[in-house]
Amino acid sequence: MKSIISIGIWLGSIILTMLLFFVVFLLTVLLFPFDKNKKITHAQCFWWANAVIALNPYWNVRVEGLENIDYRKVYVVIANHQSMADIVVLYKTRMQFKWVAKESLFKVPFIGWCLSLIKHIKLRRGDFASIKRIYREAAEWLRQDMSVLFFPEGTRSETGQMNDFQNGAFKLAIKEKKPVLPICIEGTYEAIPKGSWIFRTKVLVKVTVLPAVAIEDFGSADFVKLRDLVQAKIADCLR
Repeated sequence: MKSIISIGIWLGSIILTMLLFFVVFLLTVLLFPFDKNKKITHAQCFWWANAVIALNPYWNVRVEGLENIDYRKVYVVIANHQSMADIVVLYKTRMQFKWVAKESLFKVPFIGWCLSLIKHIKLRRGDFASIKRIYREAAEWLRQDMSVLFFPEGTRSETGQMNDFQNGAFKLAIKEKKPVLPICIEGTYEAIPKGSWIFRTKVLVKVTVLPAVAIEDFGSADFVKLRDLVQAKIADCLR
């Protein structure tokens, strides 16, 4: 029975993702002169995420702290990274943002094509020039009143435990004078089967939006202090 249910979940998710791509592609063509920041196409991911989550009887997703989001403000959004399911559940915040995602994701049929059409930020790992470029691109989006979302661990956790944060996103927040919005994700490490395609156990996934951290008191040399503060807040939430 679990095998049959799992087949249904994977097939349904693939169909929903194909549908998302065709909707995003159509809107990209129709709204090309009017939706320069791809806000309308990005918003299509909200119904997609809701549908993917509703399709999976093994997922119970709770979102808390939405009152900490001022949808009129622009943030450097910082989230811990446990699995590919993070991408789905973070859309439950209904925020406008650009992801920083590894290049290989952009090559995945349908979902990767959506990332390209919505103009998310492509990172080529191990390429110093690419790393410098993504921060320039992220700064440009922030100046266009678009939030940017980083997973500062650099890659998803292999153990479920949070890895150390890298510095770049915090340097960017201070330089561009944008508040940092921490988001704590719990439970997604168990949400996608590891070494198997069969969903076996029910999991509680919790997304907690923490209060934003203002950066007015941080100078250009204080990025480590800011980094450690934000990491401590997410770590406290995970505990």
